Amino acid sequence: MPNRLQNENSLYLRQHAENPVDWFPWGPEAFAKAREEDKPVLVSIGYASCHWCHVMAHESFEDAYIAKLMNNHFVCIKVDREERPEVDQIYMDAVQMLNGHGGWPLNVFCLPDGRPFAGGTYFPPDERRGHNIVPWPQLLMRVSDFYLRQRGDLEENARAIIGNLKATNDPFKVSGDRVGKGDFLMAAQPILDNLDEEFGGFGSAPKFPPSMTLDFLLAMRSSATVESRYPDVAEKIDRAVNLTLTGMAHGGLFDQIGGGFSRYSVDRHWLIPHFEKMLYDNALLIDIYARAHQRYPKEVYRAVVAETIAWLDREMLAGGGCYYASLDADTDGEEGKTYLWNPAEVVEILGQEEGRRFCAAYGISKEGNFENTGLSNPALLESDPEVRDSLRPAREKLLEARNGRPQPGRDNKCLLAWNALLVRGLSRAAFAFGEPAWMEKACRVADWIWRDLRKEGDRLFSVAYDGEPSGNGKLDDYAYTAEAFLALAAVIDWIEPGQAPVWIERAESLVESVRKHFRDPEAPGFYYISDDHEQLVHRKKEWFDNALPSGNSSMLQCLVALDALTGRADYAEEIDNMRLAYPGIIHSAPSAASHALSALVSQAVGIAVIKARPGADLEGLRAALAARPWRPVFLQVDTSGQLPAAFQLCVGTECLAPTDSMDEVVEML
Repeated sequence: MPNRLQNENSLYLRQHAENPVDWFPWGPEAFAKAREEDKPVLVSIGYASCHWCHVMAHESFEDAYIAKLMNNHFVCIKVDREERPEVDQIYMDAVQMLNGHGGWPLNVFCLPDGRPFAGGTYFPPDERRGHNIVPWPQLLMRVSDFYLRQRGDLEENARAIIGNLKATNDPFKVSGDRVGKGDFLMAAQPILDNLDEEFGGFGSAPKFPPSMTLDFLLAMRSSATVESRYPDVAEKIDRAVNLTLTGMAHGGLFDQIGGGFSRYSVDRHWLIPHFEKMLYDNALLIDIYARAHQRYPKEVYRAVVAETIAWLDREMLAGGGCYYASLDADTDGEEGKTYLWNPAEVVEILGQEEGRRFCAAYGISKEGNFENTGLSNPALLESDPEVRDSLRPAREKLLEARNGRPQPGRDNKCLLAWNALLVRGLSRAAFAFGEPAWMEKACRVADWIWRDLRKEGDRLFSVAYDGEPSGNGKLDDYAYTAEAFLALAAVIDWIEPGQAPVWIERAESLVESVRKHFRDPEAPGFYYISDDHEQLVHRKKEWFDNALPSGNSSMLQCLVALDALTGRADYAEEIDNMRLAYPGIIHSAPSAASHALSALVSQAVGIAVIKARPGADLEGLRAALAARPWRPVFLQVDTSGQLPAAFQLCVGTECLAPTDSMDEVVEML
């Protein structure tokens, strides 16, 4: 018999609609029941493409006996973390404080008012599958008994957790001074020291795409000071960026046959991924590979971008202009089933000679590389780009055959924040590679956001299901969108002269909305939820970059760009205040502040504006800029009629003499 989740929009919630657990969606009804019956609350959080969420659902939430324990002793709430990230953040932070680690599924025990007192991630149904983890039924009974017998201890635990959560809002209190230029090199060094010198990436397995870290390193590399005074640092950055991007592009993290990146690699070699594909990872990596290609022009970087965009259009494009959220890690209950091959299958499709050549190039062997199954996840062993290019027809044949297999499920919600990241990536990739069609895709997504996800007064929704928007916009929604609009504004005049001011104005209006509704009036930074959002047990500030940039670091990117474009004193003051928040993070975990650091480096290097007279050779200028290492530049067609030459370069308040020489203005950079 279906439970309360059957009519929810979220695919993840509907995946649990037939559970015997009496699930509630997040909302006041569940907490009212908990208060009325004086029961603890279980908040269980996951997302539709999560492999271990599926495992725990099948093992425990579909089991009648376990469900009865949950229903008798708890009020059970199921949350889609992508739909309600503000809820997920609070309980993830709590579990990380309690256990030192977190992940999904996330299962948190709370008092009837929602304050957490205990929790964890995956729990097995019995000792046989436990891996020394307490079985879920036993944990349920222990927590229930503790709640009845020692309620006071749990109240004290909850008070301490909320107190600790509030303390994390203000890292600047222990950090001393503002971030200065000397902090940039200090931050880069431990990141570079943590490089996996053999396979790229930072640290050991599991390895996630380090998009924000690479963002900071590329920004550092654009500094003339690093180039001239610290050549050893420049060399280390070159090695770290190329080793990492090449490793990911050649590894099984990248879908060698269909394009697009999975969420993370379970090994240090980038070989075997956790097969779910997320829109946000791919949006961020399109951006990074495009910018890296400008400094290190490698054919594989261009190919990765093109094939990822092709995958997005083929499998993730929704009506109305947006892109869907994710593809599941599982197919028919088996992780990676769609993507794995044995040599016989490849030979049958490609023929003997071409099949053997493909298997040799992509490491497909009889022994296999995936969990002793005799199946292989393709990874490119061949370093010659011409060999890769020659195998394109073979990849197309294998993709056609693979499309006939059962396919992973797709989560058909359109998240504003993740689509905004894609606008940024598509804009920069279009300009870097001279692809107007990609710019048109970026504009289509940006138009969808502004048309369909905007409320009155430049307020935003956060998600759309079948074209219907819902949910209050979070800080990420506003900051990522403003940053995306500024990235679009930087290059849009290349194909639509005169449009840059439109997108700058829209970005500025969103930043002003953030300053009005998300600001902390007593300290630097912005809260994750607005002042008119549903009240939660904690109003969080997110300072740390994780798989996604933090909303505050993205806001810093926006403020730095708008300060350069407008010269407004209040933007400069806001930036100066936010510098207070980061020294402590930089000293303890610099990679967690990477996106903020890249903004401050860009400010130090200088954000350039190249003004062009109508009729100037904009494609020639684009090609000349794309042939140089990336740095933040805004291309703007000057329609005032006052520009006396074809081009003029301005950095900050300083404008150089106008010139008709394209080469001269580019060299001035």
